[in-house]
Amino acid sequence: MKVTVVIPTYDERESLAELLPRLLAHPELDVLVVDDASPDGTADVAEDLARYHPGRIEVMRRTGPRGLGLSYLDGLRRAIDAGADRIVQMDADLSHDPQYLPAMLAAAEAHDLVIGSRYLHGVSVVNWPLHRVALSTAANAYIRFATRLPVRDCTSGFRCWRAETLARLPFERVRSEGYAHVVEMLYIAWQSGCRVTEVPIIFVERRQGRSKLLPKALWESLWMPLRLRLRRVSLR
Repeated sequence: MKVTVVIPTYDERESLAELLPRLLAHPELDVLVVDDASPDGTADVAEDLARYHPGRIEVMRRTGPRGLGLSYLDGLRRAIDAGADRIVQMDADLSHDPQYLPAMLAAAEAHDLVIGSRYLHGVSVVNWPLHRVALSTAANAYIRFATRLPVRDCTSGFRCWRAETLARLPFERVRSEGYAHVVEMLYIAWQSGCRVTEVPIIFVERRQGRSKLLPKALWESLWMPLRLRLRRVSLR
């Protein structure tokens, strides 16, 4: 079984240099780094590591409009075209621990989408201030209310897909360019009849850099759940 981990990056050179060896300790997977023209040379770091691990790290240098959602869509398409059986998406900032990959891959044997969930058993977040925990839990409650999604952690970006299911989803209908894409992709999958489940993880706040969540992305995230209620999506 071919497992590909898709990691979008923007100014992540230090954390990526630590994350990639931890991922490669899992011999069953390879890595696709999708770099959004990082000015700090993140793509160069990834390519240097790729030379030491031939066949296991691919670096995709994106051009054109930037955005997390756009990076993920390009990366997911590349992984599908390369013949992946399972596709994992995760952040590069060390907040998503590779130790949870075996449990997520095991759950994907019976489900189309597996979410690494911070809120499956209470709140499993480390180093977040109270106001940020409150904001995140309130956002998830709002999303569940607006969309009726049966998921505790709708905004988690740590996910494992069955590639054959992902390939049938209507990518062309994904309109979000920023962080809201995780909710939109989840909603499309659920509305299309995908079997969705969650496995518990402990989320650790980034140790380096800062969040890249911009005001435009916040407004997009607020509007997205309501817009999704107006749209019906089915598998083609």
